[in-house]
Amino acid sequence: MNSPSYAVNAVNAFRAERIKITTLRSLWLAPLLSVLLTAGVTAAVGAALGDKDHHITDDPGVGIFYGLNFGQAVLVAFGVLLIGQEFNTRMIDVSLAAVPRRGRLYGAKLALGALIGLGVGALGTAGAFAGYAATVPADWHGPAFARAATAGVLYPALLVVLCLGLTALLGNLTAAMGLLAPTVFLLSPMLAGLPVARHVFQFLPDRAGQYALRYVDDPQTAYGHWTGLLIMAFWTALAAYGGLRAMRRAK
Repeated sequence: MNSPSYAVNAVNAFRAERIKITTLRSLWLAPLLSVLLTAGVTAAVGAALGDKDHHITDDPGVGIFYGLNFGQAVLVAFGVLLIGQEFNTRMIDVSLAAVPRRGRLYGAKLALGALIGLGVGALGTAGAFAGYAATVPADWHGPAFARAATAGVLYPALLVVLCLGLTALLGNLTAAMGLLAPTVFLLSPMLAGLPVARHVFQFLPDRAGQYALRYVDDPQTAYGHWTGLLIMAFWTALAAYGGLRAMRRAK
């Protein structure tokens, strides 16, 4: 197989996945809702509390990305649904009939999920900074701002790919949602706050990735801000690879 033909087939697979999203309301509405929650909740909290307390938190990154705690809920569901609904409805068989090469089909889904995640991250981060700065003094300069803004763009993309990869690995939408939803929204924040458990659970992907959003160093965290983003990227790559292996082995 020559490389131009492979590239054309890969582009066609990507285009097919893009068309699927535009025809399924639950998929194309989810990224928009995530942006609205990320920016909107931050702006609302800033408007409600900023005029009373210009220091809502000692770490500006916590206030700026407060809405991300809500926006990421939709992103987890989006990442799972990108491939999970095809497993549960067995439409994955139809997709494989159209794109017999499992790696190509899976790669197209990963690429589309990552690109949409980057778009959500860019819009959500810009909206969160703008909404927060409108009511609360925010630092728009310096290395902390540049790092937090970069992490704000990359975090949603990594989260979507992580969820997609784990769903492919499990091969079941319900199982993936049952694992990811409690872990990201309940177990991870709760256990990371316990002195005994935080030394271990701070290395979970969402905890590490969100540390990169902070402005201030936490002496109880065992790694730096950029390292936190790399830890999340490592987990994401591991999940993506596991999903690929599972896709190739599935009957």
